Amino acid sequence: MCYFFILLAFLISLSIQFAVSYTFKKYSQIENCRGLTGADAARSILLFHDIHDVRVEHISGELTDHYDPRDNVIRLSDDVYQGTSIVAISVACHEAGHAVQYTEQYIPIKIRAVIIPITNIGSYLGIILAAIGFIMAIYYLEVIGILLFSTVFIFQIVTIPVELNATSIALKCIKSDAMLNSKEYRGAKKVLLAAIMTYVTLIAIIVSFINLFKLILSFLKRRWHCFKYYD
Repeated sequence: MCYFFILLAFLISLSIQFAVSYTFKKYSQIENCRGLTGADAARSILLFHDIHDVRVEHISGELTDHYDPRDNVIRLSDDVYQGTSIVAISVACHEAGHAVQYTEQYIPIKIRAVIIPITNIGSYLGIILAAIGFIMAIYYLEVIGILLFSTVFIFQIVTIPVELNATSIALKCIKSDAMLNSKEYRGAKKVLLAAIMTYVTLIAIIVSFINLFKLILSFLKRRWHCFKYYD
């Protein structure tokens, strides 16, 4: 049954990736009528929210766009920083949305920022500790491994509202500031929805949940047998 859900999630994710690629390719070839660049759009979002301490900088590469809360800077890739396409505007506004989230102390992004370092460790060390704990019957080690691995699943779940909220901020500002006309705005909505799909992958969430569920179930079964033995 687990393999069925994984296969189903894989097929759905594959179809989503095709749709995402098509959307990005289509709207990367359509320029906005005002001639705004991605950098212009990001700065407009910041001004709209009265944010003056966040820089907008260029970074080389493709799909390297991100907001860095440590340096308080929005970094936009080659095609986005100077680009005038609907994709460039949408991606830049989305990253600016993350800057707004940090400024406004949006709780989900604060939670995600806290667990990121733990997630980087828990994604591989959690399974190892749980396995060692199981083999050597060291229950506290197994519990630590399960808790570490659970941060991976929590991270993926928390990412959903973070990305949805950043998209909501971007679309609201695009519309309020009249960055795009009505036709371009509809295209931006499609691009931003596709962008969310690249961050929130169904197969990753399902696989993480199944692995976490199996670890917890295995642990509880052994504890139950242990209690029955001593009874």
